[in-house]
Amino acid sequence: MDTAYAPRPRAPRVPVGLRAPFSGRTWREFLYLCLSLPMSVLMFTYAVAVIGLGAGLLVTFLGVPVLAGGLAGSRGLGAVERARARGLLGLDVADPEPVRPSKAGLMGWIGSVLKSGVSWRHLLYSLLHFPWAVFSFVLSLTFWTVGWTLLAYPLYRWIFPAYLGQPGIQLWGDGSGNGVYLDTPAETGFAAGAGLLLVLAGPWLIHGLTQVDRIMVRGLLGPSPLATRVTQLETDRGVVVDTAAADLRRIERDLHDGAQARLVSLAMDLGLAREKLAEDPQAAAKMVDEAHGEVKIALQELRDLARGIHPAILTDRGLGPALSALAARCTVPVEVTVDLDRRPAAAIEGTAYFTASELLQNVSKHARATGATLDVWCAADRLMVLVSDDGRGGARADEGTGLGGLAERLAAVDGLLVIESPVGGPTAITAELPWRG
Repeated sequence: MDTAYAPRPRAPRVPVGLRAPFSGRTWREFLYLCLSLPMSVLMFTYAVAVIGLGAGLLVTFLGVPVLAGGLAGSRGLGAVERARARGLLGLDVADPEPVRPSKAGLMGWIGSVLKSGVSWRHLLYSLLHFPWAVFSFVLSLTFWTVGWTLLAYPLYRWIFPAYLGQPGIQLWGDGSGNGVYLDTPAETGFAAGAGLLLVLAGPWLIHGLTQVDRIMVRGLLGPSPLATRVTQLETDRGVVVDTAAADLRRIERDLHDGAQARLVSLAMDLGLAREKLAEDPQAAAKMVDEAHGEVKIALQELRDLARGIHPAILTDRGLGPALSALAARCTVPVEVTVDLDRRPAAAIEGTAYFTASELLQNVSKHARATGATLDVWCAADRLMVLVSDDGRGGARADEGTGLGGLAERLAAVDGLLVIESPVGGPTAITAELPWRG
């Protein structure tokens, strides 16, 4: 039997607890704690000097610019701390919002720095981080070095009788030659075992200590939650504006290429029919009959266009009937279930409708499915829309795809799009929207 392409048995993996003392993350975090002491001494000294000098000079005008300059320097030291946390802890904290002077000139910049909460949080970090850095440095260094020293004790115990004139590590002594030493094989093994326990527990201790540093860096040196929210809202507003502009261009294109072109052709046909009315009444009547058919088609295109903007049935009767009518036009049989005891806000209702419309269009165009379901319900003040099908799967929300654009539109209203679509199917896409009823 040829086994050249048979899967090879995987070698047993080393347990995480045994690998942790040798992992790169542990040693990077330990290096971070070791470097925290000199950095915190520098930052604490700087902060005390800035506060003392600035407060002492407040009796004169010089205290204000000195304090503002000191706060600006604290922001610079905070940038170094963020870079250190990014490189050694893998903590990617965004830079806080820059100082935006309320008016031009030096005084405008000084006033903006002094009113900036970010600047004062950086100064507070310099003061608070110092005692924690001293504690974490002493604890981690002692724990880590003692653990490795005891673990390696059987390897270097011979040094004590050969060069130091004592049988082993001295645990206690009175200075006159009497003492307790780790010199027997049992005591040596016990010391190595204790060192092994400390070495195995060291990574968890180090990781726990750095978790506090992560909280401090993220909370005091990062952007404020309000500024983050403002930035997110600005981004969402840009998405909404772009989406609205794209919808307007689509409506203009549909009107120009569809109903408008058909109405222009209709006007020309009616003009020809009027000219032939006296000469050839039968031909004119035939042309009027064809124009009547064109009018019906133009009206249907206008109805479809109006339905794409905002269907009247959604406004009049709500999501249930609107989604049922939407599912009836899908090329794939769709089972609709709507469980709502009240209507959400009109904007959320419209977003849910167009989300379901786009998802059903994807089912029709790409899924190669034989059936689909559309479920809508309310859960914890969130409107849930679930579209699932038995198609080929593989749906993704990569940038530039329809699902990616839909996810951005939902995010603009604090919504969420969750895609579960393994290759081969089935596909289940859930849209979660705020209720805002």
